[in-house]
This record gives sequence, structure tokens and C-alpha cells, in this order.
Amino acid sequence: MLERTSTTARYARGFAAAVAAVTALVLAANAGPARAAEPGPRHDQVQPAQVRHTQGQAQSR
Repeated sequence: MLERTSTTARYARGFAAAVAAVTALVLAANAGPARAAEPGPRHDQVQPAQVRHTQGQAQSR
């Protein structure tokens, strides 16, 4: 038959699990994505031309 664990042991295991979880979250948050080898095309340069194009169509109708 299993013996009952003491309250102190249960709290100690819970505290250790909480410390491990926080450590894992901090390490994961600091990992971050890797840098790209080459910068890709900038999407913000394409967008204004598309907006002007749709506005021009709306005005011509």
C-alpha cells in the first residue's frame, strides 16, 4: 500500500514544478526567431500603389 506524502513534500514538488515551468517559459521567450540570410522584398512599398489603384477605380465609376 502506498504511503501518504507529507504536505511539505507536496508543496516542495509543486514549487519545484513551478520554478521549472517559469524557467522553460523564460528560455523560450528569449530564443526568438533566427535572422534571415538575405533581406526579403519589402511589402510596405507595394501596398501604397495598390491602394492608389483601387481608389482610382472607385473615382472613375
